Amino acid sequence: MSVELNHTIVFCRDKRESAEFLAAVLGLEVGSEWGPFLPVATANGVTLDFADAPGEQVAAQHYAFLVSEAEFDAAFAQIQKRGIAYFADPHGRLPGEINHNDGGRGVYFPDPSGHGMEILTVPYGGFPAA
Repeated sequence: MSVELNHTIVFCRDKRESAEFLAAVLGLEVGSEWGPFLPVATANGVTLDFADAPGEQVAAQHYAFLVSEAEFDAAFAQIQKRGIAYFADPHGRLPGEINHNDGGRGVYFPDPSGHGMEILTVPYGGFPAA
């Protein structure tokens, strides 16, 4: 059996706001609430289970999504339409730009809880998404 990531918990300030934000940007569906979780599933079967963070602190994490060129165009259009700040780098030093790492396109943007989201069309050192 090969090992695959099945799901991860994404702690946030407001699970509904964060799940709906990501789903809207990436063109995904928000699933039905299950216990304390609000799932958003990706095409490769990994589920991001959004949950309200215990307490008031949210430790910022990084989530990267490999997308096709057409999906990049659609997601980037949503980022621009919604007036979301975006950057060509993970440190926010290149605002209002996208990158062209490994011959593809990529962009970083924050979610409502401060997580660093990334979409890219070519994995680092790899080949384009199908």
